[in-house]
Amino acid sequence: MRDVKGRRLEGLLASFDASYGTNGRRLVRVEAPARTEIAGNHTDHEGGDVSAGALNRSILGVAAANGTNEVRLSSEGFDPITVSLDELEPRADEKVTTKGLVRGMAAQLATTGRTPQGFDLVMTSDIPSGGGLSSSAALELAIGRVMETLWEGPTVNAPTLARMGQISEQRYFGKPCGLMDQMSVAVGGIAHMSFLDPENPVVTRLDFDFERAGYAICLVDVGCDHSRFTDEYAAVPDEMHAVAHEFGVDRLCEVDAESFDAAVPALREKLGDRALLRAIHYYREEELVHARRDALAAGDIDGFLELTRESGASSAMFLQNVSCGGSYQPAMVALGLAERLLAGLGATRIHGGGFGGSIQAFVPLDDVRDFTSGMDSWLGEGSCERYAISTEGARASWLR
Repeated sequence: MRDVKGRRLEGLLASFDASYGTNGRRLVRVEAPARTEIAGNHTDHEGGDVSAGALNRSILGVAAANGTNEVRLSSEGFDPITVSLDELEPRADEKVTTKGLVRGMAAQLATTGRTPQGFDLVMTSDIPSGGGLSSSAALELAIGRVMETLWEGPTVNAPTLARMGQISEQRYFGKPCGLMDQMSVAVGGIAHMSFLDPENPVVTRLDFDFERAGYAICLVDVGCDHSRFTDEYAAVPDEMHAVAHEFGVDRLCEVDAESFDAAVPALREKLGDRALLRAIHYYREEELVHARRDALAAGDIDGFLELTRESGASSAMFLQNVSCGGSYQPAMVALGLAERLLAGLGATRIHGGGFGGSIQAFVPLDDVRDFTSGMDSWLGEGSCERYAISTEGARASWLR
């Protein structure tokens, strides 16, 4: 029996032939993984550090040049789209659409000296949508790798491709994203990233196998798309930036902790308690990110888990991106239920932007089945999924 990925590829080849016809054309296979945030919650946009891991869920695609000036894209479960490459400027009617991302990536690849040319692309994805696993970043980088392969030009390294994806999402899709998602998807494995220089983040690979250390990474869909809390999410960086602006700078990484401590009374009076608490989280979480990186580098899973529990507490108490109060608190409920099942073992924390989306749990391997069935019984079948780290980032290669 062929493996799952092999069967997915066979299905894609059949779909490509049915949709566009192969006609002897040379085909490209492309794949881009999902990602999970391992350490660092709302630190990247403040110039801090994060660690993130590529996952064994991905967008998989097959593409071929079509001799036109149009990109024709079909994705399982979605209507086909066509994008003309005659014009590569952002379009207002393509905001928050796949068309915008295609146009944005074409514009970015053109900056490498390539001549944009039409192609056909059929894709499928097993990345849960709306769960905070960066399906949009995977889509951007999959499209980018296809363009890199089909259009003659120099090799594009992973950090450069990640930056192209970020620019496309910001300018063409209309989402003010950071760079963590794209960088993790581009690099693969577990990557530690420092965003002190946002244009040139420093990326270091970490060699650690959670399953070899006795733990599985489980992500639990809390039953609410994080887009429902867009305003609450946007307020987090806004309030952190407001604190930084009081010191005449843009990001909290530019404000040393001693200066922040000295200004606490004035900051609280002017900006209120929540902005102050979110800044407190930044300084605490930045310390915890470095400590967790060091724990993984030393192979210290127990130390990593203890620090992860501290990080989860900081997000809930200080950052306050688990719940915004009221009777509807899906992420907080999921965390509470996960804690009941773990009973002091492993660790659990909010994942990604927060409020909705997903939570992350590091679960002892012997307890994964019971943990999964328990969370599914409360939140719905398929809510809890077990993942593993993928060593490879976004890539494309010729099939024939």
